[in-house]
Amino acid sequence: MRGKRRAPRPQIPWRSPWTPLVCLVGTFAVGGLVAVSLLAKEVVVVVDGQPRTVRGFAASVRELLDDAGVELGRGDVVRPAVTAGLDDGDTVEVRRARPLTLTLDGRTTEHVVTATNVSDALAELDLDAAAGRLSAPPERAVPLSGMSLTMVTERKVYVIAGRTRVSARTTARTVREVLRQKRVRLGQGHRVRPGLDSFPQEGTVITVLPPRTVAVPADVLRLNWSELAQCESHGDPGAFTPEGPHYGMYQLSLPMWQAVGGSGVPSEWPEDEQTYRAQLLYQRVGGRWEDQWPNCGSRLFTRPVAVLAG
Repeated sequence: MRGKRRAPRPQIPWRSPWTPLVCLVGTFAVGGLVAVSLLAKEVVVVVDGQPRTVRGFAASVRELLDDAGVELGRGDVVRPAVTAGLDDGDTVEVRRARPLTLTLDGRTTEHVVTATNVSDALAELDLDAAAGRLSAPPERAVPLSGMSLTMVTERKVYVIAGRTRVSARTTARTVREVLRQKRVRLGQGHRVRPGLDSFPQEGTVITVLPPRTVAVPADVLRLNWSELAQCESHGDPGAFTPEGPHYGMYQLSLPMWQAVGGSGVPSEWPEDEQTYRAQLLYQRVGGRWEDQWPNCGSRLFTRPVAVLAG
C-alpha cells in the first residue's frame, strides 16, 4: 500500500543564492549611514544672543553661516573668524552692527556698536549707563536700523547768586535748569553767566549778576580803571587785605560795596561787576577819589591801555 505524499518543505530564505548579496549590500548601507552620521557636525549658532543648533557638513564658519542663512553685513562681528574650521560641538557667535548717534554732554558723535541694548552699547563705548541721565532706558533694545541716544553725565557746578554760594552735583542740560534745581529766582534785569541756554560743564561757575539800574557816563568809562586795579591789587579780583578789611581789584570796604548796591563780598564777583560797582562809587563821591583810593586814585587819569567797560 502506497503511503501519503509529503508536502514540499518551504524554502528557507537564508539558503537563497541571493542572501549573501543582500546581506553585503545591507552592511554597506548601514556602514555608510554610520559614516555619514560621524562626519556631520552639530554646531550652536548664536545670533545677537539668540542660540540655535545647526547640523551639517560645513568645513568652515563661513560655510556654516551660509548653510544657516545668516547674512553678514559691514561691521558685524563673528567669533571665531569666518575662515576658522569647525568641530562638532563648537559655538559660533554673530553680533550684528548697529549705528548709534550719541549726544554726550552736548557733543554729538557717530558710532557703530554690536550690543543689543542701550546699557551694553554704552559699555562698548566705555561709558556707564548709571553715570548720567539717558534719553532711553538702559534695557531698551538697539534696533538693527540704529538709534539716537542722548546722555548727560553728572557734573559738579557752582552757583553764585547774591548771598547764595552753593555747589551742586547735577545732570542738568542747561544753566537755566541748574538754577531751577537750586531754586534761584531771576528778577528783571538780572544777568547770568554763562548764558541760560549754555551747557554747564564740569566745574562751571554760574554767576547771577544783579541788575544794573544806574548808567555809567562815558567820561567815567574812559578813566583808566585797569591801571587803578593794577595799583590797588595787581589786578587780582580775589585780593584781600585784612587791614580795613578791603576786598577785590579795587580794595573796596564792605560799607562802600554795599552803598553802591553790591551784595556779598566784592572778591566773590567777576571783574566786570567789581569794575561797575567801583565806577558807581566814583560817581557817588562826586569824583572825589582821594578818600577812597588815596594812594592809587591818580592812576585813573593816566592814558588808558585798556578800558574795562561797565
